[in-house]
Amino acid sequence: MLAQQRQQAILERVRRNGAARVSDLVRELGVSDMTIRRDLEVLAERGLIEKVHGGATATGTGSTEEPGFAAKSVRQQPEKEAIARRAAELVRPGTSVALSAGTTTWTLAHQLVDVPGLTVITNSVQVADVFHRAGRPDQTVVLTGGVRTPSDALVGPVAVAAIRELNVDTLMLGVHGMNLRAGFTTPNLLEAETDRELVAAAQQLVVLADHTKWGTVGISTIAKLEEAHVVISDTGLPEEATTALSDQVGTLLLVDPATTAQAVAQ
Repeated sequence: MLAQQRQQAILERVRRNGAARVSDLVRELGVSDMTIRRDLEVLAERGLIEKVHGGATATGTGSTEEPGFAAKSVRQQPEKEAIARRAAELVRPGTSVALSAGTTTWTLAHQLVDVPGLTVITNSVQVADVFHRAGRPDQTVVLTGGVRTPSDALVGPVAVAAIRELNVDTLMLGVHGMNLRAGFTTPNLLEAETDRELVAAAQQLVVLADHTKWGTVGISTIAKLEEAHVVISDTGLPEEATTALSDQVGTLLLVDPATTAQAVAQ
């Protein structure tokens, strides 16, 4: 296969699925890791894709654009791992915790399967599946009903009605973007409504958002910055964002992905 044909095949796969991993492309196209990375570089330079850690995602940044779960799962993986590990330290055994939909909260779910006696409320199919596969008998998982979004969130009147009857100790909220004016946002109107119910149900709001979320504005606001008791982000956060968040939120925690990765390796 010629380089141009291979790059077209990669582009079509990214556009069809929203993302593609280098390892999958190596296996499917039968070429080396280095060849795939060069192809991704060429496509990124032409503005046809966005290169991310371990692969590529489709381009586009509109306020109503909602990437699928697969597309988001390959973005900022080291940052999400570090944020999830720090967030897990805030969850005590025997408490109730709500996890909104998203790949950062999904990453956190893998950390929380080891916490005994948890009651987990979520509107995420992917998050619920993590706990289901772990199969701990001392954990209770409540999955709301609702209409499924591209990011595998369950939203709408059924989800809102289920959440409205609940009270939880802590909400771990993943967001599409955060901005000084707009606050924490999402590109999906129904998801914003559902997430607002989660915020209302929780005694403590913890927002999980890597540095790339700063300055991104979805069409609908979930909560204002000052409503967050804790925001966990990473050291890639711009200085102006660090200053703004420190002034607005209860506590800002910044994690270093490199340090976390080294600790895990050891």
